[in-house]
Parts: sequence; structure tokens; C-alpha cells
Amino acid sequence: MQERSSVGELADRLRRELNRYSPGGKLPSSRALVERYRVSPVTVSRALAQLAAEGLVVTRPGAGAFRAEAHTRTAAAGDTSWQEVTLSADAAAEVVPRSVDASGVLASLTAPPPGVIEFNGGYLHQSLQPERAMAAALSRAGRRPGAWGRPPMEGLPELREWFARSIGGPGGAVTAAEVLITSGGQSALTTALRALAPPGAPVLVESPTYPGMLAIARAAGLRPVPVPVDADGVRPSLLADAFRATGARVFVCQPLFQNPTGAMLAPDRRGEVLRVAREAGAFVVEDDFVRRLVHEDAGPLPRPLAAEDPDGVVVHVCSLTKATSPSFRVSALAARGPVLERLRAIQVVDTFFVPRPLQEAALELVGSPAWPRHLRAISAELKTRRDTMTAALRLDLPELALPHIPSGGYHLWLRLPDGTGGSSQAFGSGGESALTSAALRSGVAITPGRPYFSAEPSAGHLRLSFAAVAGAGEITEGVRRLRTAWDEVFQGPAAL
Repeated sequence: MQERSSVGELADRLRRELNRYSPGGKLPSSRALVERYRVSPVTVSRALAQLAAEGLVVTRPGAGAFRAEAHTRTAAAGDTSWQEVTLSADAAAEVVPRSVDASGVLASLTAPPPGVIEFNGGYLHQSLQPERAMAAALSRAGRRPGAWGRPPMEGLPELREWFARSIGGPGGAVTAAEVLITSGGQSALTTALRALAPPGAPVLVESPTYPGMLAIARAAGLRPVPVPVDADGVRPSLLADAFRATGARVFVCQPLFQNPTGAMLAPDRRGEVLRVAREAGAFVVEDDFVRRLVHEDAGPLPRPLAAEDPDGVVVHVCSLTKATSPSFRVSALAARGPVLERLRAIQVVDTFFVPRPLQEAALELVGSPAWPRHLRAISAELKTRRDTMTAALRLDLPELALPHIPSGGYHLWLRLPDGTGGSSQAFGSGGESALTSAALRSGVAITPGRPYFSAEPSAGHLRLSFAAVAGAGEITEGVRRLRTAWDEVFQGPAAL
């Protein structure tokens, strides 16, 4: 069982048992709770901390945990209805409404209930994270001279140099002076879009694309315009048409293992994309989000577009988060020319800087022998998981089409049969939504495809992640549960 599930379950049990104790009464010792519930001391500590945060227990160092005194006074209920008027007062004057729809992002961030297999996760399972290496790096970082002081606004010079080499290669195509350290890829993308496009402007996006990027654009008052992606990435001819039709000055793309399709931009399209953008006087925001999650059988990877761009067309975003932990939020923005100063100014205003201990820890981690070992281990494990999921789907759910098997990343993009995902389907409307709900009832969390499109999709899709589960056994069981959900939605009485 995952630690977070154990903590939640123990907290629930203790919460139910609190009525057995009078206010101020002492709970059993941590050792007694460990023996009674057969959990680890860490689980007990975290469960008690959760109850303390809820105001249900009070912990006293050296004395134990006690039921909190009862509070009879409750705060008066306020009236927040006035906010509806205030928040919508300027909506009529906005070219693009700035209301934020976070549902597509929350789908991969929210932990499913205990016992539910997580096919919708966007991060490595705890067993795949380099926890020991990160803990050791953080410990060493905390002892570095000046580790708790204020860092340079652009980031630590050594970390900027490391990112510059990883982006541009040993030839110096990208320099440390062209790199800013940022707090996670989402933050970096937000900074880039705010810097490059004014509210109301169109921004070209791949179709389908990462829902978090669509949310960023809409929250900034931008208008996402889709450019179709096929097995070889974005189509340069359609990109050129979109630039001409919209006058857009920004194109956001993921050339390597695109989310959600897993496509890799073909060699003959790479130069074309840069040429088309340059002729349009536009920037290309390159989201290189999973370069470090390459599969064992991938072969040599193409360099980032930023490494082949002397003219400053590309604003490059990359991160350590996907290959480490959701909480290890260290990333980089790379750009050249006047735009770099604008990016820097926006980041400073928004966040000041990335905490120095985290930057120092990143340096310790990527400079340790554990780092390449970790990358090799997840490369092999992700390939195994991908192959396990692919085989299970072909055996148990042949109805789902798998047009592309990626050699990097952490998910598969599946197409529903015609008539199950669109607005005019043989089995009723909302096939994706119905299947997602039925899957959750069957004990597996999946991601519907609709949030990945900025306009109406041509078919129904699902995205299934194989990185957030415990292992191959959970993948096989998860696909079996998905088969049960499929039969309920598309072959049961409600489908007739």
C-alpha cells in the first residue's frame, strides 16, 4: 500500500475513535499505535500530524498526543455572494475571459481514493523516485556555505551552467548567461506566455496538447488556436497557414514525446518549424518536458530545437521534476536576445527567485553518481511498463486503437472507436465521460481526451499513464478493471 494511502486510512480510524477519549485525554503511544495497526512509525507520525492540523488532537513533545479541547463557538456564516458580481464586472470588456478551468490539470494532480489504480497520474510512482539520492542531496545542500542565503535572481551560476550544457550540448550552443532557473515547468511556461503575448492575442498550440498549457493561456487572456499533430509531430504547412490566418506571434510545442500523442517531431520538420516561425516573426516555446524519461529502446535523441537556433526564435523550457518528484520543482528557461530580459523581469516580479536550498540540492543531485544510475533505472522500468500496458490493452481491450507506441514519456494515447466518443455516437453522448466514471467505479482512474483539445475533437480518446502505478501487476489489473468498465458502458443495457 502506498504511504499516502496508509496515512489517510490511519487518520480516518483515529478520527473515528476520538470519541472514546474525553477532551484532554491521552491517546495511545506511537509505539502502541504502530503495533495495533501494523504500520510504520512514519505513518503514525504523519497521521497524528494530520489530526493536529485539523485541530482534533494536540501533540506535546515528550508527552504524547491528546484529544483537543472541544470548541463550542463556531464562526458566523458569511455572505460571499457579492463576489459573483465583482468577479464578473469586467468580463464584458475582456477580449478573452480570464476565468480559470483547472479540471484538466487536476485530473493528473489529484490522488485517487485508496485502492484505485492510478492510470491518470503525471508523475513517477514513489518507488521510481530517487528518494534516497534526493534526501542525501538535500542534506548535503543544507550544509553548503551560504545555502540559506539569497541566491542570484537568475539562479545559481553552476546550476545555470549545468542546464546550459544539457540543453545546448558540449559545443556551447546555449550559454549559462542565456538560462534562468525557475520553479517548475508550469511556472516557466506561465512566465513565457506572459512575456511573449498580450491579453487577447492568439497563441498557436498543438492539437491535441497538454491541458495545463491551455489553462495557462486562457488564464492569461490568450486565445489558443489549434494546429494538428500527426505521428511525425506538428505539420509545418498547417503551422504556416495558422500564422497567416491569425497573426499569432507565439507557437507552443513539445517536439520530443509530445503530450499526449507521444509523437516526436520528424527530422525534416524541425528546420521547417523554425523557418516558418522566423518568417512569421514569431517565437517557438519549446516544452522539453520528458527528455529524461526516455525509454531503454529509444536510441539517440535529437537535440532540443534551442540548440539549433542561433536567431533567438526558441524559448526553451525544461525541468527536473518529471524525472525526480512532484515536489522537486527546479526547471530552466533558456532564451537569447532582448526577450531574455523580459522573461527575467516577469519571473522576478512573480516569484523573486527559486529557494536557494532547492537549487543547491539540484546541483548536488545531478552531480552525484546516483543521478545517471537513476536515469538508467527509470529508462529500463518505463520501457517494461509501456510494453506491459501495450500487451494488456491488445489482449483485453482490442477495441481501443493505439496508433503510436512512444519510446519516451509515461503514457499511451488511445483512440475510441467511431461512435463512442463524439457527440453523435451509437452508445449515447459523452462516451469518454461515461467510461471515465465507470472506470473509477471499477477501481481505476483514467484521463479522458477532451481536455487535451482547444477545439472540438474529431474522435474520442483516453490517456493512460503507466508511471504512477506500483508496477506491472497493477498495470495488468488496471486494464482488466477498465475492460469491466468498458463492458458496462458500451455493452450493458444503458448502451442499447
